[in-house]
Amino acid sequence: MLIPGAWLGGWVWKKISPLIEHAGHEVYPITLTGIGERVHLASSELRIETAIQDVLNTIKFNDLQDFVLIGHSFAGKVAAAVADRVSERVRQLVYLDAYRPLKNVRTPQGSFMDEWPIDQWRVPFPNDILDFVGKDVQGKDLEWIKTKATPLPVRYFRDPVTLSEKFDLVKSAYILCMGGGDNVEEILKEKLDGPVKVMEAGHWPMITKPVELADAILSLSSI
Repeated sequence: MLIPGAWLGGWVWKKISPLIEHAGHEVYPITLTGIGERVHLASSELRIETAIQDVLNTIKFNDLQDFVLIGHSFAGKVAAAVADRVSERVRQLVYLDAYRPLKNVRTPQGSFMDEWPIDQWRVPFPNDILDFVGKDVQGKDLEWIKTKATPLPVRYFRDPVTLSEKFDLVKSAYILCMGGGDNVEEILKEKLDGPVKVMEAGHWPMITKPVELADAILSLSSI
């Protein structure tokens, strides 16, 4: 299951999905309510719980078991909340250059500050973010992301998640991107509770390095 980060929809996994399918796996790219091809459902009423339910319903109605759950960017908190609620079904939770909630914490986590300009209850895609964490998105890829990115309901950023003790037992893995905006060297000094892959890529390796990303996901899921 592939959960995209802010401003993105299931479309962003277009390059990588066939690669994972070719390796013999089913792929479920998620589009959260109010984004991508579901942008017509956007409203001020959307909360992080809506995003969580999007993923839980995909699991329920597709009878998914023993799957790898991948959360990109802000959706690390969505993936974590889903893993907490259906921990018995999740083989592994993979954070793709993503927010990583702490384990053994029972208080709310993941309420993000208003870092980007807001239009009422929406956060439009800030093109200048590409200068910070997406310098490797060039040419047709640059045009693609700019024309497909849609505003994000602001509560997806602002709302925290609260995790139970079930989350503490979920197996985790990490894909870190050197050009993704985080200090990878400092993260590697932390005691991460699972295997790690480091990529020479910006924040959107599913666009710029799909083959390498697919290899990293498949490698981690086999550990």
